[in-house]
Amino acid sequence: MSEIYFVRHGQASFGSSNYDQLSELGHEQARLLGEYFAERDTRFDHIITGDMVRHRETAEGICVGMGLAEQQFQVYPELNEFDFHSVLRAYTTQFPEHALPEKPVAADFFRRLKKGILLWSTGELQGDLPETWASFEQRLKAFCDTVMQNHAGQRLLVVSSGGAIAMVVRQLLQAPESVMIELNLQTRNTAITHCRFNSRAMRLSSFNNVPHLDRPDRQSLITYT
Repeated sequence: MSEIYFVRHGQASFGSSNYDQLSELGHEQARLLGEYFAERDTRFDHIITGDMVRHRETAEGICVGMGLAEQQFQVYPELNEFDFHSVLRAYTTQFPEHALPEKPVAADFFRRLKKGILLWSTGELQGDLPETWASFEQRLKAFCDTVMQNHAGQRLLVVSSGGAIAMVVRQLLQAPESVMIELNLQTRNTAITHCRFNSRAMRLSSFNNVPHLDRPDRQSLITYT
């Protein structure tokens, strides 16, 4: 059976000078997911990540929870997140009346980011952006095509980011661009999105599940950043 477990990275360091690293809670989420896989004897033929620090740290935490020795990960930059900092900066520059308040909370950030991504997807966002929406779409499609051609009969663990995973799901559903934005903002840290595939197609089985955190004493561990 060919299947792929897309996992969003653990909680990153939102609000710090370096977002691209896991928080203490993010490390715990990753370890607990690994323990969940180990309890069910779920093993993977390959572990694949983007080349961001938070991807690698999440994969390492999962391996710790699974009781695996040091692993070699396959790294695909195609799985990296879009540059949401640039999207947000371009949006607030284009619409200075929507500048972030002096002491923003997470809701201030995500409200503006949502509007910025929508404009980016329609080509209406101005400014210095490192990639186009079309390029973002294409690199995720290219990754899925590579998986379908090269990993028949295997079970893969793929650690990526919320926006990248949301783009994959949007493509599988053949849904409008706006669907990616909604999925992105609701994807939980270390959530599993499960797909089955063959050489011709990939199909969505489940989205945004956190079975390792879905119990009363772990509700506080469910996060979105």
